[in-house]
Amino acid sequence: MTNANSDTASGHYLVGDIGGTNARFAFVAPDSTTPTSLARYRVADFASFEQVLEQLIGDWKNQGLPESGPSHTCLAVAAPPHLKTISFTNSPWRFDRALLGQHLGDSQLEIINDFAAVARALPALTASDVEQVGAGESQRNKPMVSIGPGTGTGVATVVFDELGKPVILEGEGGHVDFAPITDMEFEVLKHLRARFGRVSIERLLCGAGIVNIYQALAAIRGQQAEFEAPGDIGAAAQKDNPLASEAMAMFFAVLGSSAGNLALTSGALGGVFIAGGIAPRYIDLLRRSDFRARFLAKGRFADYTTNIGTYVITHEDPGLLGAALWLGDKA
Repeated sequence: MTNANSDTASGHYLVGDIGGTNARFAFVAPDSTTPTSLARYRVADFASFEQVLEQLIGDWKNQGLPESGPSHTCLAVAAPPHLKTISFTNSPWRFDRALLGQHLGDSQLEIINDFAAVARALPALTASDVEQVGAGESQRNKPMVSIGPGTGTGVATVVFDELGKPVILEGEGGHVDFAPITDMEFEVLKHLRARFGRVSIERLLCGAGIVNIYQALAAIRGQQAEFEAPGDIGAAAQKDNPLASEAMAMFFAVLGSSAGNLALTSGALGGVFIAGGIAPRYIDLLRRSDFRARFLAKGRFADYTTNIGTYVITHEDPGLLGAALWLGDKA
């Protein structure tokens, strides 16, 4: 792809949301901020990101998009985006701007954190894009925060300037220390600390975290760990398997506590939004859990969190939407 700034490519954008399990790509037509799906790849199917770019070029051309390629590209990555080489936290892929230039030509590049993209999408989500859990509300132009347990744990916040323009605050909030609340959570922490040393919330709040909780509970209770995959544990919990149910209940309780901590830290009167692939899949278990109770259980500041809404994002690709809006902001 070359000469991406030619007239034939004017306004055609490429956006990507690249996580530890899936890489999703879309294009944005001229005079639009709505991404149209282009391709979705499983990370496990590609040994390197260069192979993904080669496949992506073919899919771009097969869609009848300009041969010269996108004029602008925004990649939302599950990795620190400011480093010279982008190395993904939960996958073996890596790339740099030189590699992108070889395949995308003169396309103007923006590389952002994947949860920065999710945060940028938050103000654009409608009632049909979320499912509310508990009471509370989202106040207009107040800080909004998203936490997303998936392959890893992402966190990002959007605040607004005096004109109501969104400003994204990136970070690595998924790697803050895990703070247990119940006696059993203290026992799980001791088990995980013996295994990992330092225990962040990501050690519990992701797919592998579900397995970590389940295995820790099995060891603590002297039971056999019957399941090895998070999907199997979640499915067993939906069938009321006792140990799997306890693991998923703890997962969502810890998520509630962590979400409440983020609300206090960021002043998220605009709401706290749960992204990632786990919560939508097990919304029934989330509603049965102590998620909302733990979100509210903030001692002297319980009244503060009471009026803050908590929502599960059901929009199919908030990261792609956010990346498209990010490029629109730069136009």
